[in-house]
Amino acid sequence: MTNSELLHLLRCEVIPAIGCTEPIAVALCTARAKELLGAEPDKITVYLSKNVYKNALAVGIPNTGMTGLPIAIALGATVGKSEYMLEVLRDATPESVAYAKDYMLRVPAQIHINYEAPSILYIHAEVRKGEQMAQATIMDEHTHFVTSPISLSDASNSGVPEQSADCWGANSPQSLNLRRVYDFAIEVDTSELSFLLEGAQMNTAAAETSFAEQYGHGLGRLLRLRNIHSTLQGGDGGGLPLFGDTLFTKIISYTCGACDARMSGAMVQVMSNSGSGNQGISCSIPVYLYAKENNCSEEQTLRALALSNLTVIYIKQSLGRLSALCGCVVAATGSAAGITYLMGGNYEEITYAIKNMIANISGMICDGAKPGCALKVTSGVATAIFSAYLAMQHSYADSTEGIVEDDIDRTIRNLTRIGHDGMKVTDDLILDIMTHKK
Repeated sequence: MTNSELLHLLRCEVIPAIGCTEPIAVALCTARAKELLGAEPDKITVYLSKNVYKNALAVGIPNTGMTGLPIAIALGATVGKSEYMLEVLRDATPESVAYAKDYMLRVPAQIHINYEAPSILYIHAEVRKGEQMAQATIMDEHTHFVTSPISLSDASNSGVPEQSADCWGANSPQSLNLRRVYDFAIEVDTSELSFLLEGAQMNTAAAETSFAEQYGHGLGRLLRLRNIHSTLQGGDGGGLPLFGDTLFTKIISYTCGACDARMSGAMVQVMSNSGSGNQGISCSIPVYLYAKENNCSEEQTLRALALSNLTVIYIKQSLGRLSALCGCVVAATGSAAGITYLMGGNYEEITYAIKNMIANISGMICDGAKPGCALKVTSGVATAIFSAYLAMQHSYADSTEGIVEDDIDRTIRNLTRIGHDGMKVTDDLILDIMTHKK
């Protein structure tokens, strides 16, 4: 792939989002169907792949104080605008949220899991107003519409493809490898990468929102306190500090703080990666803060952000948009690569850092989007920093260890084979547990 094609890929996969992307994509699909209907629906039915359902079940919806799909669908049907894509709920106000909550009770959506969905990321919305009906379908990518409206008076429109962004163009995803990712990052004209820096700053600002008040489990906010001691529970403040005021603590607190805010429904904009806001947060904030605190140049920062973001895109192309493997692992692997570069590492050290990541937390499951994702983000980012430091000492997991091979691309493929192919039964079991709690 040429530099211009890879730049297009970055611009296509690194985009702003408000709210967790699975329920937001459901709202987006509902909004498009409503727009095609030309009226506010009096009946809504949605069909979701199990992975979309899993990720939309328990996560906060921006500005609502509520979680889950019913309010996301109601907002999509009332205030959502599909032209905003993953910012479909950008125009939501307290008044429109109140209206959507009432609408949700008057027009309760019927929500079904489609266990035979043609894609792991599949959303189909059917809306009706009297005898009129329209539908829209999102598949494969969070903003990829694949069908046109169907009305009772004209069923001939069924299945007509719509225009949508093609991130890969004429290229096969298999045409990319880590060496090409690295070469692009160190060769590309950095004047073309300013959007990555803007995204990292956007994600950092989202974290700062979480420091002002309690969101989720509040781990990011807790780590910002200056006097956390080992005697937290009613002690006298004595004892050794548990967390110091260090760059490590700052990176962890900002990364999980941004996740705290968006998973709990804060109305914050973040820059996503490969359809996930948490992935965008995890592959940008650690790199950006490390560069800032170490006085790295803007050029170095931009190249490190390009390396981190494109590494995530590369790994996700074989893992898939959604899987039983937590995306935080993949995103933190991007950060490990970017931080290693900022430490002065070259391609060799970057491969070491990625091998360390894969040898460590490759088994972390995805059990849906929720406030607890901030804890997984913390684990991933902490491991990324350890992995980078070890890599710079040429200490790394080698081919005698587990799924790691000498070839870095084969090592990555081993990880994604486990997540994409090997954990399908795990995925079914996770959803079964989540939907049958007592």
